[in-house]
Amino acid sequence: MRLRFLLLLCLAPLEGAAPGYFVPDHRLPGIGIERDALSDETLALRTDLMIQSQTFAIMRDPQALPGAKRITSDRKLQSLFHLAAERSGMPEQLLEAIAYVESWGDPKAESPTGPRGIMQVSLATAREMGLRIVSITRYRVVKERVQVRDKRKRLVTRTVRRRIPYVVGSRDDRLNPDRVIPAAANYLANLERRFGGRDWAVFAYHCGEGCVATMQDLTRRARGIPPDEITVARMFFSCSPAWNRELYMAVQSQMQRDYSPTYWFRIERAQQLLAMYREDPGAFEDLAKQYKSDFPVGPRAPHRLTVWLKQNDLVFHSSDDIRAAEGTKLVRAFNQPAYFGYLLRLSPDTPDGAAYLSEASPSALGTLMYIAYETRRVWEAMNPNGEIFQPLEVSSLVETDDYAKHANQSEALAHTSGQVFDIAYNNLPSAEQEALRFILDDLGWEGYLGFVDDGPKNIHIGCAPSARDFFAAVFQDAADSKTIYVASEPVAGQE
Repeated sequence: MRLRFLLLLCLAPLEGAAPGYFVPDHRLPGIGIERDALSDETLALRTDLMIQSQTFAIMRDPQALPGAKRITSDRKLQSLFHLAAERSGMPEQLLEAIAYVESWGDPKAESPTGPRGIMQVSLATAREMGLRIVSITRYRVVKERVQVRDKRKRLVTRTVRRRIPYVVGSRDDRLNPDRVIPAAANYLANLERRFGGRDWAVFAYHCGEGCVATMQDLTRRARGIPPDEITVARMFFSCSPAWNRELYMAVQSQMQRDYSPTYWFRIERAQQLLAMYREDPGAFEDLAKQYKSDFPVGPRAPHRLTVWLKQNDLVFHSSDDIRAAEGTKLVRAFNQPAYFGYLLRLSPDTPDGAAYLSEASPSALGTLMYIAYETRRVWEAMNPNGEIFQPLEVSSLVETDDYAKHANQSEALAHTSGQVFDIAYNNLPSAEQEALRFILDDLGWEGYLGFVDDGPKNIHIGCAPSARDFFAAVFQDAADSKTIYVASEPVAGQE
């Protein structure tokens, strides 16, 4: 509900026009090239949306519910969090949230990458915290049959014994909540003093001190960021491929490594979710159910679309279903590449297939138009030498069950909802590919849309249910545009 309310704040038409291509009246503040002029109000809005969008990252995991119960109900843990907070000055809720996100409150949790315990502390950080980790090397004897040469140089088989070393831990304070929770609290307090902000301390807890020192330095040198507003949110939202590019590339590098630039936002949301559980466990359980996928996709939803789309959304099972919905649930896609920035490149299986496959819901088409609009603006700001903007290739809109199965792509059945579309990006110039990816991330992290690579060079995209009204309004902006009534270009497959 909160995300929907914040979206409504963005529905008011904004002034401005760009010659030569579609410019929607409805805009989202701070998206794309708008990042180079973030007002305090827009930054606050984007930060709040980003925090809310972290709900998916947390609630999609089956441990979200038992973890909340464990963190808030275990009296020993509560006592440890409270005492550590008193002694370190770190908020008790912050310590709980980190333990929740890191391990779901499990003192014996182990990560394949090395961190261990309820606070998921690495070996190097544990030593910096003053925690003791003692290991002992032991040996086991194994027998092997090997071929060796005897005195006459003949090969003979003999049994030999080998001692194989292995390491066992005799003490690891990371697995002891009594020791690791206060140590982590003191460590966070030291990070806050070093980096001058609690948000940077939380960032450093995940990314490391060297990482944050570098990111802070780049943020201080970035354009458009007031010296007294060097925050994690400013760092994240004040760069793009065309603006503060050095900072942008550093953020992207860390995102590819471990998503650490989003960690502070996630911890903020975890605090809110734990507060919700305390106040109303039933409401928390209902929220957890909303983030369960209707489809057999493993223990947790792999991406947002598997949560947003439900089985009863998959309603277009035949071409007759699609034709019956034309003009109501489905509308025909405009195919004016130069104006809208996208090109329909569908592959119908029958001569009349192009007609009904060229449709989607108004919200899906509005999402497509908005992505093309923002991608072109970022690409123009990047001013790539020698490149010409190429309309985004739309490889799929609505599809029937049979057609989707024939496509042999993992996300194909979602097209029977009319709410998703695919963009093929393998033929796009490199700068335009970068601009497209940036816009998808920009809209995705705010909770407006979900997307996933589906096969080589193909992206599967759909907007959030709470954003459908906004993107449907974008489609209506296009339908109201006088350019639409100029002789339209032929739809792909109908030339």
